Amino acid sequence: MNILQLPLVLTLATAAVASAAGIGPVYELRTYTAAPGRLGDVLERFKDHTIGIFSRHGMVTVGFWVPMDAKDAAGDKLVYLLRHPSRDAAVGNWAAFHADPEWQSVSKASEAHGKIVVHTESVFLAAADFSPEVAAGSGPGAPRVFELRIYTAPEGKLAELDARFRSPERSYFVRHGMMEVGYFHPTDAANGAGRTLVYMLAHASREAAAASWAGFRADPDWIALKAATEGNGALTTKTVSIYLAPTDFSPLK
Repeated sequence: MNILQLPLVLTLATAAVASAAGIGPVYELRTYTAAPGRLGDVLERFKDHTIGIFSRHGMVTVGFWVPMDAKDAAGDKLVYLLRHPSRDAAVGNWAAFHADPEWQSVSKASEAHGKIVVHTESVFLAAADFSPEVAAGSGPGAPRVFELRIYTAPEGKLAELDARFRSPERSYFVRHGMMEVGYFHPTDAANGAGRTLVYMLAHASREAAAASWAGFRADPDWIALKAATEGNGALTTKTVSIYLAPTDFSPLK
């Protein structure tokens, strides 16, 4: 190992130990699949009840979105991001939430004619050391279009991918009009810990997103950086991109 790489390795190792120990803020990316025709009921329950109950039990709601494209189950899914004080706190928060009398009453009433959520996915995330602070609020021209991107790195290559994002790839995003929301790593092996980078960008519009990506990919600095960092092979084996529209009750717009 090059001695210059040692501080980075130690930083990543420390973050991994902290995550494993349940220490420090943790984010939770949740995706709900609604029963056919029931997404509106899911959104209404969140807007009128669930968010308030979350706040009562220590969960901070960062944003709520629905996919824009049919390939991502537009019309059937809700994607949202929570923040907990720690992984251990998340366990307690959810236990308190499910035991809350108001939640139990609301859940029962909303499912009088059948379940409105048929599948739930939860991925716990730790903010990358180069992530800006993830803050709720409205950006310029809100409501914006958001883009959730998930990169899978080859075995042993995540640190190199992170290094490229840390500097200067992120600056090229900004150069071409993309707004950064946050960069994360899954904390659990089953969800890609150690080989996955999850991040979110915001764009002024879907058309602006297309123009920004075209400008980024044609940028001579990006082309040179990609060539310089992939001399020993690509740093990603799979890329997922999901465009999301914020709900009217999303803190982040």
